[in-house]
Amino acid sequence: MTAADLLVPPLAPATLAYSLCVVFAAGIVRGFAGFGFSAITVAGMSLVVSPALVVPAIFMLEILASLSQLRGIARHIDMPWLSWLMLGNLVCIPIGVALLAWLPETPLRLLIGALLMAAALLLRGGAHVTLVPTRGVRLAAGLASGFINGVAAIGGIAIAVLLSSTNMAPAVLRATLIALLLFSDVVALICAALIPSSAHASGNLMGADTLKWALWLAPAMLAGIWYGQRSFKGVSAEQFRRHVLNLLIALAAVSVVRAVASLVG
Repeated sequence: MTAADLLVPPLAPATLAYSLCVVFAAGIVRGFAGFGFSAITVAGMSLVVSPALVVPAIFMLEILASLSQLRGIARHIDMPWLSWLMLGNLVCIPIGVALLAWLPETPLRLLIGALLMAAALLLRGGAHVTLVPTRGVRLAAGLASGFINGVAAIGGIAIAVLLSSTNMAPAVLRATLIALLLFSDVVALICAALIPSSAHASGNLMGADTLKWALWLAPAMLAGIWYGQRSFKGVSAEQFRRHVLNLLIALAAVSVVRAVASLVG
């Protein structure tokens, strides 16, 4: 693909404008909560394009998002949590991406979305579940989020549900999520480039248009992140937890609705 090809919009003007609005909104959420960009973008853009076309580009955008936020949050990262979460993601992301390439993903996404929504509803309803941060718990959380990230690009939702049941301060939770997503999306993008897919003419999930999608959507995402970061400042721990759980419920519900619609359709 030449430089001139990159300047050609990947979508018609009206559809592109809609997609940029979706990405801007997803960027606001990412800037505030530290996660949710992939889930919102996939849910919104799947109304106009196939998710398989944009998921690799979303991995690329997530990497850019994390890099843009990393300098301001590095001192808040919980390294014991992050190291075990990274190990779990490294093991399970390739498995999830392989399933996305070769198996019907709708039933898996329906099950994952329903479980995540149920967990978020319980926590939002006042259920007091406090995870003891042992090595096994941290590794299990990493394995689960890695698999979900590979299959449905919503691993951030899974780990956010788990970390919401710990006693992490908002700044620590947010920073740890951002750092984990940087790692997991690098791994997922590599897997998408290497694992063959029978559904893509290019031979793998990372098609020739991935860079074009990322370039066209990145400015809207970065603008949204800037706005979301401003909104995070001054939010109390209780407000942050409530907003995050509300967001988790909404994102999981969207995932369930999309999966049901695909099955019915």
